Amino acid sequence: MTWVRRALALALLTMGFNLLEGLVSIGFGWEEQSIALFGFGVDSLVEVAAAALIYWRFRHDGALLDQQAARRERLATRFIGIMLLLLAGGTALGSILQLLSHRHPGTTLPGVIVSLVSLLAMFLLWRGKVRTAAALDSRAMMSDAACSLACMQLSTVLLIGSLLFWRWPSLWWVDAATALVVAALIAREGWGGFHASLQPDFSGGCGCGHANCDASGRTGTN
Repeated sequence: MTWVRRALALALLTMGFNLLEGLVSIGFGWEEQSIALFGFGVDSLVEVAAAALIYWRFRHDGALLDQQAARRERLATRFIGIMLLLLAGGTALGSILQLLSHRHPGTTLPGVIVSLVSLLAMFLLWRGKVRTAAALDSRAMMSDAACSLACMQLSTVLLIGSLLFWRWPSLWWVDAATALVVAALIAREGWGGFHASLQPDFSGGCGCGHANCDASGRTGTN
């Protein structure tokens, strides 16, 4: 399988998994009145959109001129960043409203289950995307890998917050506080990609040049 075909396959896998995860999380978040779980579900749908942009970026890649490929790379990176920033703002607003009203979820068991499943799936997707982004030297693909890394971080935060509230229900503010941390992580990833796409010298390169780099484009060793 070529690296472009691998990028397309990863995009399709991401869309399929995150669509299911997003709908389940939103449903449980709404039912349990959990802002953190609901926001996590919406983030999953943002990842679906990000993966769709990656699919668009590499679809018919071999037939594109260098200038067309670079333009797709910039647009995909920019729109992924914008979607993440909007999501971060919405999640933060919902968290603040929940804190002000002293509302809390009835249970966090769905949050524990969803976060554990997501951690495993996102780790596998993230590793595949990082290697593919390095091989293709694609900033857009690396931004998508950053989305998967953010989802892993969000899953960890959601899991910790869910377990805390499950063990100590008197901590009514944990769900909203967890959602604020989620919003901050999303905003950081979104701004990184959006800012990069605005640079005049944006070339689309992921900035690493080999497989031993993380989702931020930094080099490292295994």
